[in-house]
Amino acid sequence: MADVGGVAADHLRSFIERIERLEEEKKGIADDIKEIFAEAKGTGFDIKAMRAVIRLRKMDKADIQEQEYMIDLYKHALGMAADETPNDETEEPTAAAAF
Repeated sequence: MADVGGVAADHLRSFIERIERLEEEKKGIADDIKEIFAEAKGTGFDIKAMRAVIRLRKMDKADIQEQEYMIDLYKHALGMAADETPNDETEEPTAAAAF
């Protein structure tokens, strides 16, 4: 059964089997990465911070600077910037602020 309905079955099977092998390898690598993160967590490292650093190391320097600029801009817009002090003296606390 080499050709069914215009589809070369052997060729298709070859592609499918190659993809399946790669999926198995990918799962094995993902499991290895998970183990490394667990080991790092066990020694006291912050996994979220590690993931952020890994993500940043993959990025271009210009992209990192642009992302940091946008985050800083948004933090300023929301009054979350480190160099800003809350205006608690001039504003009355809202009910949401009490929680």
